[in-house]
Amino acid sequence: MSTPTPWGSFTQDPRRPDAAGLRAGDRDRDVALGVLADGYAEGKLTKDEYDERATATSASKTLGELTPLIADLVPQTPTAAPGHALAHATPEALHQRAVQRWEAQRRQAITGFLIPSLICWTIWVMTGFSGSGGFDPAFPWPLFVMLGTGANLARVLLHRQDLVAEEQRRLEKRQRKALEAPQRPRRPGPE
Repeated sequence: MSTPTPWGSFTQDPRRPDAAGLRAGDRDRDVALGVLADGYAEGKLTKDEYDERATATSASKTLGELTPLIADLVPQTPTAAPGHALAHATPEALHQRAVQRWEAQRRQAITGFLIPSLICWTIWVMTGFSGSGGFDPAFPWPLFVMLGTGANLARVLLHRQDLVAEEQRRLEKRQRKALEAPQRPRRPGPE
């Protein structure tokens, strides 16, 4: 089992230059200790390396001091784990996902307009010819189906910007929740 990317578990990402000088809290040191414990448990560190790094972690004052202690144990970029993908997405990636969602809504609206409309018009034409007097176009009832399904299509096409912005807000909210999810680091114990 590989160690997950811990960078989102810190109070601030210690790799960022603007965060490196910030004071490290107990939570930050616990995250680093958890990574070290995982590294030791997976055989990436010897007992002496673990002890040395754990002592340095406990004595660290700033977030920047924690980075070199764990940087060689975990990936620098997020892995593609489904639960973490959204948490580490950039604003541009969130916007792209929102646009893709709108494109899917547009395809569904077009399909939802065309298929029922074609079926209803086919039924209307077929039943119109079944009468004894030939085709009677007196009451084109499929227009009501087209109005109903066309209203949704018009909404999706005319409100693209609003729908994309709404989806992006929803994704940002999910991203905040994913980043705030508590992650307890493992500590070494008796084996």
